[in-house]
Amino acid sequence: MNSKEEIDLNKEETKEVKEVKEEKKTSNSFIVACVFVLIAFFSGFYFSDSLWQSKIETSDKELSKFDLQLLGQVIKELSASYVDPSKIEKQKMVYGIIEGAVSSIGDPYTMFFDPQQTKNFKDDISGTFSGIGVQVGMKNDVLKVIAPIKGTPAEKAGILPGDIILQVDKESIAHLPVDEVVKKIKGTKGTKVNLTINRSGETKDFEIERDIIKVPAMDLKIENKDGKKIAYLQIFQFSEQVYADFKREVPNLKSADAIILDLRNNPGGLVDQTKMIASWFMKKDDIVLTQQDRNNNKDNVVSLGYDELRSKPMVILVNEGSASASEILAGSLRDNNGIKIIGKKSFGKGSVQKVVDLDEGSSLKVTIAKWFTPKGVAIQDVGIVPDIEVERTEDDYKNNKDPQLDKAYEEIIKITK
Repeated sequence: MNSKEEIDLNKEETKEVKEVKEEKKTSNSFIVACVFVLIAFFSGFYFSDSLWQSKIETSDKELSKFDLQLLGQVIKELSASYVDPSKIEKQKMVYGIIEGAVSSIGDPYTMFFDPQQTKNFKDDISGTFSGIGVQVGMKNDVLKVIAPIKGTPAEKAGILPGDIILQVDKESIAHLPVDEVVKKIKGTKGTKVNLTINRSGETKDFEIERDIIKVPAMDLKIENKDGKKIAYLQIFQFSEQVYADFKREVPNLKSADAIILDLRNNPGGLVDQTKMIASWFMKKDDIVLTQQDRNNNKDNVVSLGYDELRSKPMVILVNEGSASASEILAGSLRDNNGIKIIGKKSFGKGSVQKVVDLDEGSSLKVTIAKWFTPKGVAIQDVGIVPDIEVERTEDDYKNNKDPQLDKAYEEIIKITK
């Protein structure tokens, strides 16, 4: 790539990242209005009925005066009657009310974050936090491990994709919001947490020591197999730094005869990072994914057309821990380029969220659309079904065997002959 092309590419990247950042800054007037109204409750109910009703009508006409009056009665009675007034923290109560409103929707990916939770969330996206290094998500009304992060205490302890979390420190997590469970699992470096999990009908306990988790973005190895240079590219998470790391390795990928793209245990991340990586394997304006909003309007996210790796023979690995953005990348490469997928059916997290910054450092992560592959196949609760299904058992993990990767090498050698 010459210097002019490099400059043009950087301009496109800057624009892409800027668009995502602008989206994150989008305000939600209804939520802000609700927070404002709730704080008014704790200030002594200073609004008159007419002003109160006006505030409701400007935020959401479906809310009735009675609904908020009932809420006001509860809070007023708690403040006046609860036996231990020192336990009544007004700001905490506001957050609790908002969390209840958000969780009533029943979408595990739509969440309210108080200021500390917001900081933790941003740390996760940036790739550094303190905990055990496990990604979790709700599926079929149970909390499952999406994936342990490579090299973390969770992976070293033997936590596997698909494990169902039953208890944290011997306390049931049934009916708790996902973010509350995550809060219980995270903690200070050097402290320990006990996870009780169900794996294939068997209950097991794991005591895991927390550490500072630095999420690796990706790793690339060039292997010589049957006289061919095979690039083995693992993408662990689509965090903020993954595209920069990927772009540095493009010359090595171009020099290889073929590529194995390993998206196993990749829980997803930022869609803009996924789009920019996909663009190296696709023609300009090829569809990366289709988003469908609440009004059933569809919008295609398309390739930027860097295109320099599209002709490389490739196979893709996925498993139960491949979710979200990794499912997008696998699905788009199969639909556009006919790439063969090997492994186990992916997690099935096919929705997109935006992050809305609210007052006092809090935020709202809200689902705004559903994802479909370029050929219109839904991802949510369905996942990406591999072309060649290969199991990797618990014994395989324990004995450092990887039949899925072995199959990928077998297939890529066939393609390159």
